[in-house]
Amino acid sequence: MSEGNEASNSPPHKRVKASSPPPSEKVVLEQRCINNIRMFSADMVQAANSGHPGAPMGCAPMAHLLWSEVMAYDPKEPSWWNRDRFVLSNGHACALQYTMLHLTGYDLSVEDCKAFRQVGSKTPGHPENFVTAGVEVSTGPLGQGISNAVGMAIGEKHLEAVYNSSEFPLFTNFTYVICGDGCLQEGVSSEACSLAGHLGLGKLIVLYDDNSITIDGPTSLSFTEDVSLRYEAYGWHVQTVSDVGSNLEGLRAAVSLAKSVADKPSLIKVKTVIGHGSMKEGSHKTHGAPLGEADIQQAKSKFGLDPNVSFQIEEDVQSFYKSKVTKAADAHTEWKIMYQKYESKHPDKAKELKERFSHTLPADADTSGGLFSHFPSFKHGVDKDLATRKMSSNTLNALAPHLPSLMGGSADLTPSNLTSLTCSDDFQKDTPDSRYIRFGVREHGMAAICNGLFAYGGFRPYCATFLNFAGYALGAMRVAALSRFGIIYIMTHDSIGLGEDGPTHQPVEMLESLRSMPNINVWRPADVNEVNAAYQSAITHFHTPTIIACSRQTSHSLEQSSIQNALKGGYVAIDTHQPHIILLATGAEVGLCVKAAEQLNSQNINTKVVSMPCRELFTQQTIDYQHQILPGDVPTLLVEAAAVGGWPAYSHAQIAVKRFGLSGKGPDLLKKFGFTVEHIVQKSKDLQQFYKGKTVPNLNFHPDFDCFDKTDKDH
Repeated sequence: MSEGNEASNSPPHKRVKASSPPPSEKVVLEQRCINNIRMFSADMVQAANSGHPGAPMGCAPMAHLLWSEVMAYDPKEPSWWNRDRFVLSNGHACALQYTMLHLTGYDLSVEDCKAFRQVGSKTPGHPENFVTAGVEVSTGPLGQGISNAVGMAIGEKHLEAVYNSSEFPLFTNFTYVICGDGCLQEGVSSEACSLAGHLGLGKLIVLYDDNSITIDGPTSLSFTEDVSLRYEAYGWHVQTVSDVGSNLEGLRAAVSLAKSVADKPSLIKVKTVIGHGSMKEGSHKTHGAPLGEADIQQAKSKFGLDPNVSFQIEEDVQSFYKSKVTKAADAHTEWKIMYQKYESKHPDKAKELKERFSHTLPADADTSGGLFSHFPSFKHGVDKDLATRKMSSNTLNALAPHLPSLMGGSADLTPSNLTSLTCSDDFQKDTPDSRYIRFGVREHGMAAICNGLFAYGGFRPYCATFLNFAGYALGAMRVAALSRFGIIYIMTHDSIGLGEDGPTHQPVEMLESLRSMPNINVWRPADVNEVNAAYQSAITHFHTPTIIACSRQTSHSLEQSSIQNALKGGYVAIDTHQPHIILLATGAEVGLCVKAAEQLNSQNINTKVVSMPCRELFTQQTIDYQHQILPGDVPTLLVEAAAVGGWPAYSHAQIAVKRFGLSGKGPDLLKKFGFTVEHIVQKSKDLQQFYKGKTVPNLNFHPDFDCFDKTDKDH
């Protein structure tokens, strides 16, 4: 008679469930590992009295499986090209990632973990790629990490197509993500994941921490969609694992199946309990605050740990992970042997790969015959003037054949941004060896994907949209600047001069918004030489993003411009002896100022014109050079078709835009807003007259306080 029948024949009050067999030694050790991870992470938050313990405690089973038996990595060489990439998209759970890095032998000690969220530590409050070895991308703003992972998967797919052969499978890695409900609510993840499904990125596997909790409370308050159906509609392979609390067999099988699905990215919806083991488990109260000592102690007792010992990793857990790390590192050793053979057989490709991953340019890049010698030339007064977006297209396509790491595209504005590559077809599911990405109308997703592509290694990504729509991409652009990712942003239609599309499309405040961001170079070039300089600067600044803002309207060439002058950020475009007035301008307005200066000089008003295509680079020059270009005590008039912003530090008066734009023909708008030669001439005279008989305030005479304390270790 079966166990089920025995139970059914018992009196109702004695009916019992058939007993389960005792767990195997493997399962027991597995659970010990998971519980050690949970409590080590919770101790980190408790020690800091700040952080998020709930997600690490709920996600510990996923992390354990990935780090102990799924992923290939080498803690001694964290930048191994073919390592599996791991992204903690719900970055607030970073105590979990730090625990795993510590367990697996990365450069993260117990003392580092005890310094969680402290100034100068290796364990900041959200993961930072430039601080902690083993952290691929800076996550925290939800949705960014999973979107970065799409870029990483694109990177693997492209390099696999370009460099792999049956004999040398150099690039075979997977990208694994742990994300939460918040990541899937953010619009950026929808944009990126939609594109991932279209591209069939089969080596992208996302473990979705489905704990039904957000900061406000249960997800039923605001998030009741069927995530599985949504991702199936995107073209993803979707599975659900309902239990990781008792064993990992379901998750193990799901990951194995996901790895076998080569033509679709995978989402594994894993049902977890936030704060597993806490007296408050399942509640939003475990999300963003320490559990408290009493709760920590009871959870440790429940898990068989010493309730009075903090940051404990039991010996058998340590031994288990040590053996797993050795096995994972063995994969790297085998790979290096293969690469040595590849290097011997394909020395040119191997050299190219080394240059790509080390972010080095050929030694002769800026010499005759080198990379930058391919820049398009322009003869002033002979060649036809162009819009700077057309100059940008020419320069981009001059570089691309000689810089295989250059890969990118546009947010469905290719005919306007002029960013297609003549040397490459489109990167698509069936043509992964190509380099032009059709991002679709997904500005934010595009920028976040480029961050992931840069983080993968071996790429200099570029992306493009209208300058005004940088507002859509700004969240990811800020993360790029913070992360020190040298993304190139080609932003066209840079002023009211774009015309009829009107104020919804005309940028006013955007340039100044971007200039106020740390670690980003904002270029607004005026002619071919300045465009070439913008690209040269972008390519050589590996750890600083670059914005190249380009005009829709024609911009006039400058007789005195040069790449070397432009690389200083600002230079004299028209000089004169003892100037009475200085005209300072950027972009297409420089040409207007040159013509205005011709008129003013003919009227014995000595006028100097300064072009400043990149304010950030100008401020990096010597003080002597800056004062030589802008003495400070000569009346200076700024002319830029954008908001005034920070220009009063460089000029005494400004012709700028102080309201939103209008719909109309570009030339008519420029006239209405005062961007004509005649208006510049008149305002120059007015400025000179204003200071007649007065002392001109010297803009260079002011203190410059740096209040950041540099005595402590910082990053």
